[in-house]
Amino acid sequence: MHSESATPSTAPAPADTMAQGGYRPSVKKFALHYAEMVAAMAVGMVVLHPVWMFVLDVLGAAGLMRNPYSGALIMATNVTVAMSAWMRFRGHRWRPIAEMGAAMYVPFLVLFVPLALDLIDTGALMLWGHLLMVPAMAVAMLLRPREYAHC
Repeated sequence: MHSESATPSTAPAPADTMAQGGYRPSVKKFALHYAEMVAAMAVGMVVLHPVWMFVLDVLGAAGLMRNPYSGALIMATNVTVAMSAWMRFRGHRWRPIAEMGAAMYVPFLVLFVPLALDLIDTGALMLWGHLLMVPAMAVAMLLRPREYAHC
């Protein structure tokens, strides 16, 4: 006789894990992870900036913070260090960590061109660099949705 009850192989999967027979990441987990990454960025900027100021001052190189190019790269490093530490803590592999780090630098590297051509000033570099980090991070995450929705 044929049974009408669902077997484990035909039972419906939870809505957050399956769609059309394939994996569908949890939007809630993905969004939470995104928020955690933004928080890690902020922590990196706030906590590591004074460290850089102190070290560069001791080394007699405080001018590096005032230079728009090196200052932007130092700031991108601050957010990358904090975000990488958080990602590693959350169990991410090194490749996605490197991709996320690249996403933090790319906005500034792109903006260095209009800065060098005097099409934008230092304020615009810092404003747009910070703002563009957020969608750059989203793009890196959307390239690997399973990576960021598993936590």
